[in-house]
Amino acid sequence: MNKPPLVVIDADAIVAQAFPKDANFEKANKISQYLTAINANMLYPVTAITEAVTVLQRKLNSSVTALETAAVFTDQSLQIIDINNKIYSRAVNHYFLPSTSKKNTLFDCIAAAVAEEFKADAIFSFDNFYKKKGFKLAGEL
Repeated sequence: MNKPPLVVIDADAIVAQAFPKDANFEKANKISQYLTAINANMLYPVTAITEAVTVLQRKLNSSVTALETAAVFTDQSLQIIDINNKIYSRAVNHYFLPSTSKKNTLFDCIAAAVAEEFKADAIFSFDNFYKKKGFKLAGEL
């Protein structure tokens, strides 16, 4: 029997699921349902959660959605990944390069480092930065 895939969840996937006006809302929810159906193990870097909540609050001006999203992640059954020095150093030294696009922030680099650290099968994101770095996106599982 195959073991369930391990998937790192990025901020854009969290925002897309929480904000119905997001361009990827429908796609994100279909991918999320699929990941649930195949019993994927999902890892949530704490930085992805805080980035998503900040985007909802500041950029999308949806404080209620931001608070509700933040509250979801108080669920003790979710696998929230703390960022230690090893992960942070890998993000800075291997992914956050001078040639990195300004659209690909240190937050994205941390998600990539988490995926590398935990040997994730995919990253749930709509950002091609991860594919360029050799990762599979969750929509490809």
